[in-house]
Amino acid sequence: MSDTEFSAEEIDFEVDAEDLPDAPASQTPLGAPSVIVDDLHVSYRVFGSRGRPARGAAQPSRVQRLITKARGMDPTAGVTEVKAVRGVSFVARHGESIGIVGTNGSGKSTLLRALAGLIPPAAGTVYVSGTPSLLGVNAVLMKQLTGERNIMIGGLALGLSVKEVTERFDEIVDFAGIGDFVYLPMKAYSAGMSARLRFAISTAATPDILMIDEALATGDAAFRQKSRERIDEIRQQAGTIFLVSHSLASVKAMCNRVIWLDKGQIRMDGDVETVARAYRRFTRSGGADD
Repeated sequence: MSDTEFSAEEIDFEVDAEDLPDAPASQTPLGAPSVIVDDLHVSYRVFGSRGRPARGAAQPSRVQRLITKARGMDPTAGVTEVKAVRGVSFVARHGESIGIVGTNGSGKSTLLRALAGLIPPAAGTVYVSGTPSLLGVNAVLMKQLTGERNIMIGGLALGLSVKEVTERFDEIVDFAGIGDFVYLPMKAYSAGMSARLRFAISTAATPDILMIDEALATGDAAFRQKSRERIDEIRQQAGTIFLVSHSLASVKAMCNRVIWLDKGQIRMDGDVETVARAYRRFTRSGGADD
């Protein structure tokens, strides 16, 4: 699933003045490479569209056309290839916190999923040292179960033992700020409560590589501050953080490096101030080059 599929629901925003950090993210001594991305390409095929057929796509047989028509689909519809990530290369090290910015449809979320091993590359290679966690319990949590049960399931999915999850239960609930709601099914939670609980569970164990996709956009100032402090703890323990966010304030507060994606390619990769300044100028100009 690519960024472009969510473009109608996402909103680009820059910086809330009251959310600006008092100081930039702290510097942590960098260790060995944790992620190496070499000429990564990720493509999708959208079936049932009326765009041009994907290059090399085989024409459907007569039987396939009959089956497609029987299912109520248009047998004349083609297949469109979407190139979400195109030739991305970079090296991330232990102790780095890397913000990934870009307008809607630039490939940010797709890149994270590829780094986490959830999407196979069309070309190129991703080398990962350690275990990546894309707020890694999302696929495991079940809305029909209580927060209490989901904490146990999510903790086990992260490699914790039953005893370790039990010992950290109160800390997870306090961090998420959901109180007695933890004993209700997650389908009764607001989006903010669910997001806070996912973050709390995902960081209950210190991951080697933590990937966060807009998870910090939900929550009040106190929760955002706790999230920053938790991310800093992970970095101090030589973890690697990737943060996808539209908020330059969050990126400045929690990252010491920024990768700017544009149309699936790296447009700029460097220190936070330099890249954020260029990206802000780009968005304010309506996406026009200087």
